[in-house]
Amino acid sequence: MTAPTLPFTTGVFAEASEELAAHLRSVVVAVRTGAGGGSGTLWSADGLVVTNHHVVPGETAEVVLGDGRAFAGRVVSHDPGRDLAAIRIPVSGVPSAKPADSDGVRVGQLVFAAGHPWGERGVVTAGIVLAKGPATVENQTPLDDAIQADVRLAPGNSGGPLADAEGRVIGINSMIAGGIAVAVPSNAVERLLAGEVPGRAFLGIEGRPIPLPPAVAASFEAVDGAGLLVTEVAAASPAERAGLLPGDILLRVDGAHGGLRRATRKLERLRPGAPTRLEFLRGWSFRETEATPVARD
Repeated sequence: MTAPTLPFTTGVFAEASEELAAHLRSVVVAVRTGAGGGSGTLWSADGLVVTNHHVVPGETAEVVLGDGRAFAGRVVSHDPGRDLAAIRIPVSGVPSAKPADSDGVRVGQLVFAAGHPWGERGVVTAGIVLAKGPATVENQTPLDDAIQADVRLAPGNSGGPLADAEGRVIGINSMIAGGIAVAVPSNAVERLLAGEVPGRAFLGIEGRPIPLPPAVAASFEAVDGAGLLVTEVAAASPAERAGLLPGDILLRVDGAHGGLRRATRKLERLRPGAPTRLEFLRGWSFRETEATPVARD
């Protein structure tokens, strides 16, 4: 008995898939640094490459195109909070990604990922979108906005594109969380490239982690069972004007649940001039206030 032919193995669908895979391979590059490397995505034909911050934490990297040409790249933008970075290489007329509006991504839609897992060049895998929203990846870095899909990723995939069925890039693959692929949405990339990244902000507090009683941790959804004990408040700082005092225990920043790690990540991403809600304990009594960080000198 002859096995039935699956509709996506022949005909127009198969040809379209082959074209899509070829396009994704053409826009994926290898990114190498002294500490390792990963993948990158050619975002524009004039040599702008998007990758993950954890792939290029420094200021330079080598970028190898699909045709084997290698270029010394300069990191021109960093956004650690979203795990994004942009690299500029001296080349023009190269294939480039077709970004899509990631706000339109829907759970259940077909997606494709491309990259260089384990050093294998131009591997393309497929899956579906499982979820959208906050995610915490394996290094415990929380992403406030992410696309989660069941595509197969491995070390070396970081920085490669996640694309829809039309080959349009909807995200940059970041890491794995519980076996699920996590990608940074393409709209976050566009904000990075437009210069809308968190600025250097000054709130005026210093602190150290402190364990919370289990009942308190449960009440405030502090999954790591800790808060940030404020040890110093700078004079005339936004924190002092907001009424914070040494001895206060910071629980949440802008309502972000998840405990100390999430609150600390939020503090690192404050924007000058953006009002920030702070929730804290004083003498085990819950309080909240609002502070507006200023630009750091």
